[in-house]
Amino acid sequence: MSLNRKLISYGFTDLEKSRRFLEAPELRGLNDDDLFGGLAVAANPDLALQSFVRLLASHRRAVEAVFADGDRRGPLFRLLGASEALGEFLMRRPEHLDVVVAGPATPRVVDPADLRVLLLRSVDADPAADNPVAGVTGVEAYRALRVAYRRHLTDLAVRDLCHCAPVDYLPVVARELADLATAALEASLAVARAELGEVHEADVVARVRLAVIAMGKCGARELNYISDVDVVYVVEGDGLDETTVTRIGTGLASGMARGVYSPGPEPALWEVDANLRPEGKDGQLVRTLESHVSYYQRWARTWEFQALLKARAAAGDPALGRRYEEAIEPFVWASSQREGFVEAVRAMRRRVTDNIPRDEEARQLKLGPGGLRDVEFTVQLLQLVHGRLDDSLRVRDTVSAIAALSAAGYIGRSDALDLDDAYRYLRVLEHRIQLMQMRRTHLMPEDETALRALARSSEGCLVTVRPSAQSLSEKWQRTRRLVKRLHESIFYRPLLNNAATLQPEDVQLTAEAAQARLAALGYQDPRGAMRHIEALTGGLRRRAMLQKQLLPILLAWFADGVDPDAGLLGFRRLSESLGESHWYLGMLRDSTAAAERLCAVLSSSRFITDLLEVSPESTQWLGSDAALVPDSFDAQWTEIQSKMSRHPEPGEAIRLIRLIRRRELLRIAIADSSQLLTQAQVGEALADADRAAILGALHVAEKEITARGEQRLTDVVVMAMGRQGGREITYGSDADVMYVHRPLEGADGAAAQKQAETIVARLAALLTQPCRPPVLAERVLEIDTALRPEGKQGAMVRTLDSYREYYRRWSLVWEAQALLRARPLAGDDTLAEEFLELIDPVRYPEQLRETDVREIRRVKARVESERLPRGADPSRHLKLGRGALSDVEWLVQLLQLQHARSLPGLRVQSTLAALDVIADEGLLPLEDVETLRASWNLATRIRAANVIWSGRGSDLLPSPRRDLEAVARWCGYGPGSGSDLEEDYLRLTRRSRAVFERHFYGY
Repeated sequence: MSLNRKLISYGFTDLEKSRRFLEAPELRGLNDDDLFGGLAVAANPDLALQSFVRLLASHRRAVEAVFADGDRRGPLFRLLGASEALGEFLMRRPEHLDVVVAGPATPRVVDPADLRVLLLRSVDADPAADNPVAGVTGVEAYRALRVAYRRHLTDLAVRDLCHCAPVDYLPVVARELADLATAALEASLAVARAELGEVHEADVVARVRLAVIAMGKCGARELNYISDVDVVYVVEGDGLDETTVTRIGTGLASGMARGVYSPGPEPALWEVDANLRPEGKDGQLVRTLESHVSYYQRWARTWEFQALLKARAAAGDPALGRRYEEAIEPFVWASSQREGFVEAVRAMRRRVTDNIPRDEEARQLKLGPGGLRDVEFTVQLLQLVHGRLDDSLRVRDTVSAIAALSAAGYIGRSDALDLDDAYRYLRVLEHRIQLMQMRRTHLMPEDETALRALARSSEGCLVTVRPSAQSLSEKWQRTRRLVKRLHESIFYRPLLNNAATLQPEDVQLTAEAAQARLAALGYQDPRGAMRHIEALTGGLRRRAMLQKQLLPILLAWFADGVDPDAGLLGFRRLSESLGESHWYLGMLRDSTAAAERLCAVLSSSRFITDLLEVSPESTQWLGSDAALVPDSFDAQWTEIQSKMSRHPEPGEAIRLIRLIRRRELLRIAIADSSQLLTQAQVGEALADADRAAILGALHVAEKEITARGEQRLTDVVVMAMGRQGGREITYGSDADVMYVHRPLEGADGAAAQKQAETIVARLAALLTQPCRPPVLAERVLEIDTALRPEGKQGAMVRTLDSYREYYRRWSLVWEAQALLRARPLAGDDTLAEEFLELIDPVRYPEQLRETDVREIRRVKARVESERLPRGADPSRHLKLGRGALSDVEWLVQLLQLQHARSLPGLRVQSTLAALDVIADEGLLPLEDVETLRASWNLATRIRAANVIWSGRGSDLLPSPRRDLEAVARWCGYGPGSGSDLEEDYLRLTRRSRAVFERHFYGY
């Protein structure tokens, strides 16, 4: 066999470089079979060969002794092929090659006390003392400590790499790594005491007691090979003032960190991170126990209690450390009772995920979806929810916590086994990746050679066939998918089991435990939620069996909404209404998008839920984007004409017309919630639905006249005004209208006027009066005619000639302003066109007089002072408040009155369309236009969200946190961002108001 083929068969990849190293003079005299036998067990034989040659060059005699020993040869090559960093340590310190030995089949477990003794003796400190003081200081002490640490780290790595089942050995390795780090902290603290004693009086330093509280993985005794060591410091002093205690305590903490992390002849070990302390980076480095307790009682945020779950007195004064643990423990286990507990924990998880660089997300072992953080999050959440009442769950490390949760019946045995296996496997991969360079990383390698080496080193010593890079990647991806699925299975499925027959491996939570879990998820009425779950999953019918399968993930999606109780109740009502409908069960089973949409709307929208409950068949739209496209006006009008032809009786006809409008409002709202429509498209679709209903009602009213035997005397036109005219309405908006009529040829004028008044009165009544049977959950379309000439004091309907005379002789400027948005809505097209020709000179005057400008300003000021509801906060009123809808619209309309005659592009009814022209024509600075547009859009969106969330209209930015959160979600903000919406709205409207005042009032 050629050398190249031999190298390939042994797993080498860089053949040219490896051939050169095989010819190195350092290898002369060594048996080739023994050499290749050693390289055969190395994860990366290229690296192992290079490191072996370099090691021979640094200390040939010691290396030859290891090589000659058949039992030690394999461990040496396993180490050199898996860790370049530890190979370099042995090159620097070849005297420590004696730790490379073959261990027993069951490696020894090292006592933490032995590690403490080992590291303290390395700095000449007395291990028997509670607060030992080193006999050496400075660079010499740091070197001795770090060498002793790395010597034992190498010993541990050899045992780990030579183990036949690394996943089984993982908890032992992680505990020993944490214990080794703790011993290093203890030894470094002893050095700090000695160094500080040279600056301050030694007896004063001795009277200051510092406890080092390990957090995170070190606190849980599940540390990585290389990781920041998270700590919190507690200090106290006998008979010393607080300033002195704090100064010396800070010196001890800083000195301890310097001992393990400062530059030196022997490289640093790892960073000591104290950012989990109260107030984080802004807080004091050291605090007294009383100060810690006070902070956690008054100021701590929810995520900080989750971090305290791992807190452990690790180094320093043991008595003070124990007192800290005892004082903090009650806060940890009561934290699940805090308002918004689960959402706060989830928000922290989202922040971690959001901070992952996009190019790293697919390679993340720790932070990405299906990674280690997902396992830890799931386990810690369950511990915090149930550990309040069950002491058996009060363990720190993840592996023990999984076992405790399974033993106590909070997760199923099979799920626990899967979760434990996945966690151990991911941790082994993480360890092997870090071991190579002893660098803090959680990224899977991209290079195929590195992936093959990782696959080999993670499999254990009994595997003789080298796994491929592809097999490693496939196994890792399967594990990620498993972890994602297990979160749903573990947290939610046990909630269902007391309503169904259990399999032996199933978990049945007690009623109290199930309710605690639901409460932690955000359900306000856990007992009621359990009743709904039991009703949905009880029995043996196909629907119950399918819902039992679906509910675990549905419960999670409900919990993601603002009101999970309402979501679950709405789902129960829908399921009961739809019964065994094949399409409903199929949609839930086969369409994840549809099921998720359903959960989102049920838990976030009273408006949509109410409509779905009375028209449950509309649920099928959720499975099809095409079905959620709103019907056009023409399609609705065609359908209405068909209904009227088949149901000539007025009561039946108008009920069907109103049902069509209700259906379209629901379709639009669901499409809006699914982000299938822009805000402008929502306004246009709602305006089309209103227009079709008004046109239908007008036809019904006119037919009633002729059905009574009366002769038709006049044509009637309904003109849209206000936001209805601009097609910029939202859910539940009134229809602002004006009525125009023209008597037919030969008709008596007075009789025609009376008939027109009868028709428009009947039109309004048909749209608002109760139907039989009633149209349930309908948002009644109210007709508002306040913008007609002379306002509420004027005639309800006028002839074209009457309007012409009125506008010629008596029209006020505010009425011209109101006409800017006039648009035909229903009735005779010819009459509508003639009316538009009549009002165009009024609303687009040749010149707006200065007196008219002053009058517009006066009326606007009067509206602000008189129409704002008593007690309403002007900064939060969406319509009449400062910088809100009214300000933007009045400024736009003033510019239209001033310039629309010369700029035809301004002759539009839409505020946003007018703003586009204003920007294009340079009538306002572009920056000011964008501010006005953003303010108008946000206020409009919030008005819509108020209706969607509560089912009731409101013109106020909500103040209650829950309402604000719901509105923020609808406006596109993430969970927990209600305050962000509030800040954005108040800031934006302040800027909008400044623009308005500058250009409208001129100051």
